[in-house]
Amino acid sequence: MKLKLHIGPDLVALMQAEIRAGEKAVATAMREAGANLKSAWRTQITGAGLGTRLGNSIRLATYPKASESLNAAALVWSNAPVIIGAHDAGPLIRSKDGFWLAIPTPASGKSTKGGRSTPGEWERRTGLRLRFVYRRRGPSLLVAEGRLNSNGRAVASRARTGRGLTSVPVFLLVPQVRLPKRVDLDRDAERALDSVPGLIVANWIEEKAS
Repeated sequence: MKLKLHIGPDLVALMQAEIRAGEKAVATAMREAGANLKSAWRTQITGAGLGTRLGNSIRLATYPKASESLNAAALVWSNAPVIIGAHDAGPLIRSKDGFWLAIPTPASGKSTKGGRSTPGEWERRTGLRLRFVYRRRGPSLLVAEGRLNSNGRAVASRARTGRGLTSVPVFLLVPQVRLPKRVDLDRDAERALDSVPGLIVANWIEEKAS
């Protein structure tokens, strides 16, 4: 008995079509997984009260950009990695000079440059001097001799007699502070990774059926 194997053009075409279906399935799956991860991270960030601007720092890119491939990949990242990383890790923050960290109270108001005020900036802005108050229990204080206005901000007293003058805590002084962990990006990344095989199979079957 003599057997002869002949691969006709139909079988070759079938294999080529299968490869194309696989390439499209993998590329589509990576785009879907990447989009899902981007959306999940943005939802986490905004849900943690960190704002839509920081949430919108999450970006997505898929490769290759102009074609489909069995080696397709998706990259999800943030344009503000230091800020996002800090809220994801919950790091312990210490003063770089080894001194106190000055945490502004509501009485400090806003800096003229925006954001949190510092003791030096606050003194220049208000014309008041801050006085150090050491406490054995609890954080030490930087206080100002003045009054609280209607907005709860420390300002200079208008009374010449000193009536209404009080010591207003403007800054809390602590040796270190731990930033609370507010997001868990690894959790969503693992979910996205676990979803990839199922997405590839589903897209491959859909492509072959179409």
